[in-house]
Amino acid sequence: MLRPAADGDSEDVRRWRNHPQVRASSLTTHEIGPDEHARWFAADIADPSRRVLVFEYGGTPSGVVNFADIDPTTRSASWGFYLDVDGLEERGETLVAWMAIQREAVDYAFDTLKIDELTGDVRADNIVVRRMNKRFGFTEGEPSTRVIDGSEVLVFPIALRRDAYAARHRDIQS
Repeated sequence: MLRPAADGDSEDVRRWRNHPQVRASSLTTHEIGPDEHARWFAADIADPSRRVLVFEYGGTPSGVVNFADIDPTTRSASWGFYLDVDGLEERGETLVAWMAIQREAVDYAFDTLKIDELTGDVRADNIVVRRMNKRFGFTEGEPSTRVIDGSEVLVFPIALRRDAYAARHRDIQS
């Protein structure tokens, strides 16, 4: 289940984001301090072009989905997510929760936000996420090089269009 993030979720979101596995796969890898996080969290919750949603799995807060650049004119948005790595691993629910958060986030983008294209970026070395994205119908564009922590990192833009999303739903229901 996805629900809007509330003030009481802030520290969980920061803790999840600062997990070494999450940082290693992110486009910004530094550890987020309390002040930086508080500014980001307050600004994102108040910004109508953004959504911060908490993912609950089995009734337990287990991750966060961020939508940015929500544009009703172009009917597009970008997104990203991360999970409570430690909590899900402890419960043995990582893979199933990962599939659930991605499915729920994609459904939210197309069914609730009513967008026609969902975009994002993924590091080339994040092979598992790239495979999962392809499974959900995302296509990869031409990669670009970004400097992350002083090193050049190859990053792929990803996109999922409404028609591919709809085709995937038809295939699942058949």
